[in-house]
Amino acid sequence: MKKTYDIEVDCANCADKMEQAAKKTDGVKDCSVNFMALKMSVEFEDGADEGTVMKAVLKNCKKVEDDCEIFI
Repeated sequence: MKKTYDIEVDCANCADKMEQAAKKTDGVKDCSVNFMALKMSVEFEDGADEGTVMKAVLKNCKKVEDDCEIFI
């Protein structure tokens, strides 16, 4: 399953940090962040719970960029 989320981030470098952090999260098969559109597309592993995974993604993104936001 693939879903797209609105995000808030200040710069392209920060968006890249968010993308890399999301890709390392359990339950995420792939992720891409479009800084210009302020969108994050997440492809989930089969059987992964979207809500639980996205909470973990947000937590991991906040570790690398504390003022970012993902609108889940």
